[in-house]
Amino acid sequence: MDARAKLTTLIAQELAQPVPAAVRSMAAAVRARHAGAALGVLFYGSCLRKPESLLADSLLDFYLLVDDYKQAYRGALMAFANKVLPPNVFYLEAQHEGTTLRCKYAVISLAQFQGGVSADTDNVSLWARFSQQSRLVWARDAATIQPVAAACAEAVLTMLRNAVPLMGKEATAEAVWQRAFEETYRAELRSEGLSRAAELVGADLERYRRTHALARDLIGDRSASADACAAAWRRRRRTSKLLNLARLVKATFTFDGALDYVLWKVKRHSGVVLPVTDWQRRHPLISAPVLAWRLYRLGAFR
Repeated sequence: MDARAKLTTLIAQELAQPVPAAVRSMAAAVRARHAGAALGVLFYGSCLRKPESLLADSLLDFYLLVDDYKQAYRGALMAFANKVLPPNVFYLEAQHEGTTLRCKYAVISLAQFQGGVSADTDNVSLWARFSQQSRLVWARDAATIQPVAAACAEAVLTMLRNAVPLMGKEATAEAVWQRAFEETYRAELRSEGLSRAAELVGADLERYRRTHALARDLIGDRSASADACAAAWRRRRRTSKLLNLARLVKATFTFDGALDYVLWKVKRHSGVVLPVTDWQRRHPLISAPVLAWRLYRLGAFR
C-alpha cells in the first residue's frame, strides 16, 4: 500500500469512528431538511472532543454534502447562492431525549467540497477544517465514503504543502502543523488567537505526527520554495478574508434561523432571555436595531 492509500485509509478510519447518540440525532435532523439531495453528513469542530453530557450546552458543527443544489432547496435563489458562493449556512434546533440540541450546518456539493480542499484553491476554509479529524455520521451509500475520505486526505496534503516550506523539511510534525494552523487563522476572520493553533495540535498530537509522516513522501519536491510559499500566504490573507466577508453578507439573507442563533449565544454568555415574534424572525435585518437596544437595556452587553 502506497503512502496516499495509507493516508486515505487512516482518514477513512477516523471518519468511521462512532459518535454520541445526540450527534446522530442532530445529523438526522440536518439531513431531513435536504433529504432529496443529501449525500453525507460530516461532524467536525471542537464538539468532536466533548463528552455527550456537554453537548446540550454547545453548538454542534456539521457539513451536509449534497449532489444537487436544486434538489436541496425549494427555491432557485438558495440553490444559486450555494453554487456561486458556497457554502450556505443554517442554524437548527432539534429535540433529543427531552433536551434541545443546537447546531450550525453548512451545505455544499461533493464536487465543490473536493475542489475546496485541493491545492488549486486559495480559500483556506475547507482545507483548514477538514485536515483535522471529522466524522462521517451518515452516508447515502458505501460509494460515498471513499471520495469523502480521499477529499479529507487531500486537505491534509494541502495544509502540509503550504506549511513545510515555511518551516523546512527537518521541522517536527508539531511545529509544521502549528504553523499551518497559525497561517490559516491569519487568513480568516476568526476570533481565536494564534495560541489556539498550539492547543489544537497538542490535543491530537499523535494523529498529527502520523499524518505528517505519511504525507512527507507525498509532498516531496512538489512544495514551493519558502519565498513563494510566504507570498502565497500573503495573497490568501487578502482573498480568503474577502470571501469571508462576502459569505457574511450572503448569510444575512440566507442564514435561516440566524436570529434564534444570536439570541441563544446571548443567553449562553449573559443569561438574558429576549422573546421575539415570528415577524421578527422573518425580518431579522429590520428587527435587529430594536432587539439590540432591548438587549442592551437588559444588560446583555455593554
